[in-house]
Amino acid sequence: MNKEAVILIAEDDPGHVKLVKRNLWRSCVENDILHFRDGQELLDFLLNRDNTAKRDERGCYLLLLDIRMPRVDGQEVLAKIKEDEELKKIPVIILTTTDQASEVDRYYEMGCSFYMIKPADYNKFMEAVENLGAFLSLESVRIPVIDGTGES
Repeated sequence: MNKEAVILIAEDDPGHVKLVKRNLWRSCVENDILHFRDGQELLDFLLNRDNTAKRDERGCYLLLLDIRMPRVDGQEVLAKIKEDEELKKIPVIILTTTDQASEVDRYYEMGCSFYMIKPADYNKFMEAVENLGAFLSLESVRIPVIDGTGES
């Protein structure tokens, strides 16, 4: 994965965020990681509506997105990202506890890149994130860089 890519985590459970960060780093993913507590914070960042942190329009991002979050849920976030010409190229990995086949299919139809189920068991969750980290640390994983014109 591009070492300059910033990993965005939209997750309302601080314990899950801590586990994800730790296990990505443990898997040799050294990219910067930004955490957003809900979908609204993430959208404010992506759409440059936040007064503090703003998305670098020439930056490279990968989004780990929880579905069930306060204020704005993951489904709405994914829909807004995929309808925006610039943002729709950001790879989105759904990272959630929902394992219903109809839900999984719907998110793929909406444009997510990968759907990963968070196991309820702590050790299995750690293992799943380590596997994700190992995948992301591969040089062959291509994260598009979006320039100011929306081209990659």
